[in-house]
Amino acid sequence: MKTITLALIASMALFSGLANAKTKPFAIAIHGGAGTIQQSSFTPEQEKAYRAKLKEAVDAGYAVLDKGGSSLSAVTTAINVLENSPYFNAGKGAVYTHNEQHEMDASIMDGNTMNAGAVAGVKHIKNPIDLARLVMDESVHVMLYGEGAEEFALTQGVQLVANETFNTQKRYQGLQRAKAKMAEAKTSADYQAAHQQLDTEYKVGTVGAVALDKQGNISAGTSTGGMTNKRYGRIGDAPVIGAGTYAENGVCAVSATGHGEYFIRYQVAGDICAKVKYQSKSIIQAADEVINQRLITAGGTGGVIAIDHRGNIATPFNTEGVYRATRKSGEEAQVMIWRDK
Repeated sequence: MKTITLALIASMALFSGLANAKTKPFAIAIHGGAGTIQQSSFTPEQEKAYRAKLKEAVDAGYAVLDKGGSSLSAVTTAINVLENSPYFNAGKGAVYTHNEQHEMDASIMDGNTMNAGAVAGVKHIKNPIDLARLVMDESVHVMLYGEGAEEFALTQGVQLVANETFNTQKRYQGLQRAKAKMAEAKTSADYQAAHQQLDTEYKVGTVGAVALDKQGNISAGTSTGGMTNKRYGRIGDAPVIGAGTYAENGVCAVSATGHGEYFIRYQVAGDICAKVKYQSKSIIQAADEVINQRLITAGGTGGVIAIDHRGNIATPFNTEGVYRATRKSGEEAQVMIWRDK
């Protein structure tokens, strides 16, 4: 009788565990950057195409979570869709540097282990977010740069691609416009002073994802082509843990998009999670305070996607819009670009 009772208790515990696993919340949010999103300049066809790609990305990540996959895999899966699209400033759609090349950055962080990986200034990696994950999983380092990062990629069996793979006519035209604007604004040989005169559209643009899986683990990832017409090997916030990317189980995960110099100086991603962790603020309140109070007061433009350990999502921004999409367990995807939709 005792044996039967113990077996029954064990069976009930197993059933309860499986039931709880099925009912645990999971969710994902993605962004395609702040970029140039003037609603008046969008044709209905363009808007439809962008929304479809955002939905494809968030649904791809959601499918991983729905099958019990990890938040890390959901993040990389969703970001791969965005990196492979010419619509967004990452991978195929990366902007041009001053020398008419592409230099890309990416990072990923596992909230469960607090491990992270990042790459910066890579020129021949089709999907930088995948290399960032390899740095996290297969190296003793957190961030690798340029040729060194690509040398490491070869040791991991990653095939390098020609830099021209990332060429697009739209981004090339954007580079020429940026150069022309800087030439008009330039009163001296000071590149930095002239660059300050560029419009926001030339300084922002990233893709990213944050996710909570059925095991309660959260992760974040960010990938970018950087800033149009950048020089001197400039690196933004996307590969900087705590600035453009951050994740910690039980607290929150954040991926940022915006003028990277401000996100680095104000440690935007880490600051949001610190407010949640130490001040017990909701993810919505914490993200809003950093983006629409602290950052905007300093002159920084952009936004974030953030998720907490319960699956609550925040997507604040102080630009005209951010390409973004969210999906929670048992719900349909929500795709948004501007404030009202």
